[in-house]
Amino acid sequence: MRALIVIDVQNDFCPGGALAVEGGDQIVSPINALMSEFDSVVLTQDWHPAGHSSFASQHDGKAAFEMIEMPYGAQVLWPDHCVQGSSGAAFHAGLDADRADLIIRKGFRPQIDSYSAFFENDQTTPTGLEGYLRARGIDELVMVGLATDFCVNFSAVDAARLGFDVTVRQDLCRAIDMDGSLAAAQDGMRATGVKLV
Repeated sequence: MRALIVIDVQNDFCPGGALAVEGGDQIVSPINALMSEFDSVVLTQDWHPAGHSSFASQHDGKAAFEMIEMPYGAQVLWPDHCVQGSSGAAFHAGLDADRADLIIRKGFRPQIDSYSAFFENDQTTPTGLEGYLRARGIDELVMVGLATDFCVNFSAVDAARLGFDVTVRQDLCRAIDMDGSLAAAQDGMRATGVKLV
């Protein structure tokens, strides 16, 4: 059984959004076209409460994209984005969200960020996605979405470590590529057995 995991194709990550990924909207139609080839389609949705601890606005004297240490490790400070219930948190209007069997919302705990579809950034608090996939008998995952070097990367690496067969369709992802983060993510994914195609 195969699942298509569509990572964070939301307005704030598309052009015009608060944390726009260049070309983020270009992958929407091809992702829709791919959905019918899979036994299951799962969407992830960044879903932060206002004032989330990963927002630069919550740290005096800090700017977006600076690094800080949080109790769970290093954390990039982001512009306020994907705030629960906001238009920025909504899926891109062109995405066929009705096709999804499951929507996983992540990053809703105020004190911890969540890049991965499987775990919060502490690497131990699960989102429940693994259990869902196991219960459905799904062992092969194809990942697409935003952004390659953050949420797609963390999701793919976690899935591979959990024993899933993981492929990332790089043509259906877009990257932030901050200070070489894309190349580092690609190396890290390959090292855990993720197939980049």
